[in-house]
Amino acid sequence: MADVRRPRPRAPFEAETEDAFPTAYLRPGEADRVVAGHPWIYEGSLLRLTREPSDGDVVQVKDHRRRFLGVGFFNSKSKIRVRVLSSERDDLEAPFLDRRLRDAIAHRQRFLPGATSFRVVNAEGDRLSGLIVDKYEDVLVLQTSSLGMDRRKPVIVEILRKLLKPRAIVERNDAGSRKFEGLPESNSVLFGSLEEAEMKSLPVVLNGLRFEVDILSGHKTGLYLDQQVNQALVAGFARGARVLDAFSFIGGFALHAARAGANSVVGVDQSETAVAAARRIAAANGLAANTQFEAANVFDWMRARCTTGGAAPAPGAPPPAIPADKQFDVVVLDPPSFTRNRASVPDALRGYKEIHLRAMRLLRPGGILATFCCSHHVDAQTFAAVINESAYDARRALRRIALYSQSPDHPILSAVPETEYLKGFAYEVLGV
Repeated sequence: MADVRRPRPRAPFEAETEDAFPTAYLRPGEADRVVAGHPWIYEGSLLRLTREPSDGDVVQVKDHRRRFLGVGFFNSKSKIRVRVLSSERDDLEAPFLDRRLRDAIAHRQRFLPGATSFRVVNAEGDRLSGLIVDKYEDVLVLQTSSLGMDRRKPVIVEILRKLLKPRAIVERNDAGSRKFEGLPESNSVLFGSLEEAEMKSLPVVLNGLRFEVDILSGHKTGLYLDQQVNQALVAGFARGARVLDAFSFIGGFALHAARAGANSVVGVDQSETAVAAARRIAAANGLAANTQFEAANVFDWMRARCTTGGAAPAPGAPPPAIPADKQFDVVVLDPPSFTRNRASVPDALRGYKEIHLRAMRLLRPGGILATFCCSHHVDAQTFAAVINESAYDARRALRRIALYSQSPDHPILSAVPETEYLKGFAYEVLGV
């Protein structure tokens, strides 16, 4: 009779995989998050490595009981030691990358049909940690923030050429986060060619409006694409209105409002370069007549606008009314992130409270406040609480009329909270 107690021999494929890839074993209690789909494994989560891999190599991940969890890229220089890309035994080379890129493109075709400029790959949101690709008409801009992805740039470029047939692919790798992966800055044209003038001002179309992108030195890869859907939605409040677009950048919300029939639109941003671009874009779209852009610190601008010149109100009394000629029917607040880490959240909340307090004072009774926060360190509940505190201090009542999130080309994975960063609300702001 066979000895049933004899250990079952490992399957041949398991043995081959063990030899092919080093194995990273996790400490007890660290596997659940990876099984749920979160791709980041920090140094403190590692129990041991069967052998030391080279940075950028593929490793397989197992829990402390030797159960297979997935495969990912290893980097000893990064706080994120392993970025898990697949729960299957993939080698993470060309066939795997081709499948994931096809999936990413299909998602955009399904949920953002008709868009000609959009984010093609949003890193963790597309299960391609360390890779961002933006499409500006027929030009792609690529960023790699992990060593594993950076080493595979030639393969990624060839797949993107095949799938999207771009005129050019530009590498915009000047993000500060690359230094945490031991990567240098690198900006270049990886495929095709672009004139220098195009690099500084590439024409793009968003929701039928013509914009321009500074691929060479603009924010991120040149333009913020995550508000594309929200800009069209918020414009629905603008017909016949006086609109303020605070932190307007190159006028995304302002120009959508002007096209929707706003009587007048004021855009305010502290960047003179962005304001100059907004004026050019307004003229190119035939919207210069009812738009005005000012280069100013938004906090100072709103503070000055709220000043009535009268005596300060008594404690507990409502603030004095703002003259009608200084009020707006719609105010949009879309500031840059006020916080880059959890330690600075209290300061960020004070900043959010100030701009909301002043925005509510600048709105006529019944006006619309559309407001956004792009820091994942400030969740939607905390953001809403700050808005409510501001309404209390401004003696205003709020009626929430809309919720906003990032455009679908910036997908959110439920297991990866970091993929959800943009949240927004629209309120009807009432008197007391």
